[in-house]
Amino acid sequence: MNGGDVVAPAGPPASPLEWKFSQVFGERTAGEEVQEVDVISAIEFDRTGDHLATGDRGGRVVLFDRTDTKEHAGSRRELERMDYPVTRHPEFRYKTEFQSHEPEFDYLKSLEIEEKINKIRWCQMANGALFLLSTNDKTIKFWKVQEKKVKKISDLNIDPSRGVANGSMPSSSVSSSQKQYLANGCYTDGSSECLSNDLSFPPGGLPALRLPVVVTSSETSLAVRCKRVYAHAHDYHINSISNNCDGETFISADDLRINLWNLQISNQSFNIVDVKPANMEDLTEVITSAEFHPTHCNMLAYSSSKGSIRLVDLRQSALCDSHSKLFEEPEAPGSRSFFTEIIASISDIKFAKTGRYILSRDYMTLKLWDINMDSGPVSTFQVHEYLRPKLCDLYENDSIFDKFKCCLSGDGSRVATGSYSNLFRVFGCAAGSTEVTTLESSKNPRRQVQTPSRASRSLSSNITRVVRRGAESPGADHGSSYDFTTKLLHVAWHPTENLIACAAANSLYMYYA
Repeated sequence: MNGGDVVAPAGPPASPLEWKFSQVFGERTAGEEVQEVDVISAIEFDRTGDHLATGDRGGRVVLFDRTDTKEHAGSRRELERMDYPVTRHPEFRYKTEFQSHEPEFDYLKSLEIEEKINKIRWCQMANGALFLLSTNDKTIKFWKVQEKKVKKISDLNIDPSRGVANGSMPSSSVSSSQKQYLANGCYTDGSSECLSNDLSFPPGGLPALRLPVVVTSSETSLAVRCKRVYAHAHDYHINSISNNCDGETFISADDLRINLWNLQISNQSFNIVDVKPANMEDLTEVITSAEFHPTHCNMLAYSSSKGSIRLVDLRQSALCDSHSKLFEEPEAPGSRSFFTEIIASISDIKFAKTGRYILSRDYMTLKLWDINMDSGPVSTFQVHEYLRPKLCDLYENDSIFDKFKCCLSGDGSRVATGSYSNLFRVFGCAAGSTEVTTLESSKNPRRQVQTPSRASRSLSSNITRVVRRGAESPGADHGSSYDFTTKLLHVAWHPTENLIACAAANSLYMYYA
């Protein structure tokens, strides 16, 4: 099923979007030092886009929910009467947070297991409750977040006209005597007169018994509970989790293995991919990311450190070491260098909503792949080509090993990823599009950010394909002015609207168009 004349997602190229600042959570003041545990390490929208989750290096998961749609929702007739577009931008609010993981120590391997959240994945909602998976390097947890109505003790059921204090005698019964009595009914003067069963109370009436009544109030509180813990299944650090569209299973991937889990069973998983060689000295590549197909529950894709993507069909065999399709770009003759394999390593892959395309991110580029065409990517987007002459410096300070994430818009017409100096870039990927936008994660996203020119060229082979390059302006050298200590690694695109959430250190920025 190779080939076809499709070179990019269908549809005419849309006009470039005008991105605007929406919100920021956790904004730091100038000069404020960021604590390592507060740095955001994962971002994920749920399928509806009404909920957003972030994880940080301190093992916490923070949830946000959307408010603008709820506040302004009306009846269908009211919406039909509105003859003007809604210009209000999307708004989210803080919902709750909880401690997902704690630091641990593996005594058998003498290994510290940090609490950093590597991935968050939303699961299907049920009975108004939210469910999500979170993982650190070794342990996956399944969480339930539900709003529960607060139960309170109502006013006690005494007739207020009686005027009797709680647990005390009526006022008329104590006025006939000046003696003080103890709780057990005896008097304080030492007399032996005590209350007895045949005691006749004075005309003021009997002491009222005030019983508490528990009622359910209109107030709600969020209850967060860990439903299951999936542990002891990975010898290496978990880099990916992905839930299946069947709503019952999910996968977890580490450097050498991919395991298949059932959400209801935490003590058993099935190993479906194992690339570990018999002799570890023969190891040449590792698994870097894995993702289930969005609509076909039997298909998944995983990427490797050599820049290849393998498509796996679970119907072929129980152990899917042999792939059904392999996607990789042929190496250009004479282009190999010491850094070739390092920068070719894929740090993230994402399926488009339709499942037709796969977006991959390596150190220098974004690539868009058509699953029906395995001869090469249909589009290539240069993220920061100006860094190529500085690869040696980036290797020395380990920046070359940074793992940038990527995302696609809900309609598949645009892609986005992060870069250094807290910049992120948005590319149009529809056929004929030349859209390239560079934004800074701040309240003024276009501050001192130049939109680079973009060159396109066609490559002829046995299958026509287009490679688009977001090249920098001629003569521009941004490398000397970029700060490699501030990097925007994590981005997420709203599933139905043009809204991007991105993490700059401990701050969560949102932009809309």
